[in-house]
Amino acid sequence: MTGGNRGIGYAVCEALADKGYRVVAVARDPAASVPQGVEVIQGDLASRRTVDALAKDLAAACPAIDVLVHNAALWPTELQHNEDGIEASFAINHLAPFQLNLALEPRLRRVVQVSAGLYTRGEIDPNRTPWGKDFSSTRTYCDTKRANVLMMPLFAERWRDTGVTIDAVHPCVIRTGLGDRGGAQGVMLRVAKRLWPGPAKGAAPVVRLATDTTGTGRYFNTHKEEPLQGDPELARRLWDQARELTGADR
Repeated sequence: MTGGNRGIGYAVCEALADKGYRVVAVARDPAASVPQGVEVIQGDLASRRTVDALAKDLAAACPAIDVLVHNAALWPTELQHNEDGIEASFAINHLAPFQLNLALEPRLRRVVQVSAGLYTRGEIDPNRTPWGKDFSSTRTYCDTKRANVLMMPLFAERWRDTGVTIDAVHPCVIRTGLGDRGGAQGVMLRVAKRLWPGPAKGAAPVVRLATDTTGTGRYFNTHKEEPLQGDPELARRLWDQARELTGADR
């Protein structure tokens, strides 16, 4: 579970640990607070180099991975680049899950991608979005989530004869720290969040999918399956680009 030390990730880790599963949370801080019984592996999703290091550590600690849950996400409030020159949220939200899936492929049984309903508002330009040339503090998150979810059908097809399954889920609009910011917009957001449900509600559909092996390539809005709003041509272009940017699958 990436991002397992806060928000929905913490709640998912807690629920799965309570069910008796061995749960490993990935966190940047090795001393991060996690639910009782949950292990921590230090890992950073920010760059090609750090994701590669994390994949090696996970492979050493987990010879078989029954479920890999991609939960960590960044909603940027300002343009920042990682050490590879990639816009930070594009790296964390899109490239890191892609790179981990391929690096850990021989050990995987199932992948669950925590997505966002806002992916439908994404407007990805492969020539601009990865480098933040079209950066927007309100839309870039949507762009990265769209890029990520477009990979799902391609992974599902790649793994169809291997038994590995992958699904994505929008866990509902949940009260977490994602997207917090300063200024008047931040104040309005904090007020609105008081009415939103807490992480436990968002964890429920993720936990359900983590233990569901009845299908693959599906997108769920909480517990309801919905057709994926895809673009096969753009998806293939983004796949090939992600291979180049991460050095994965060579």
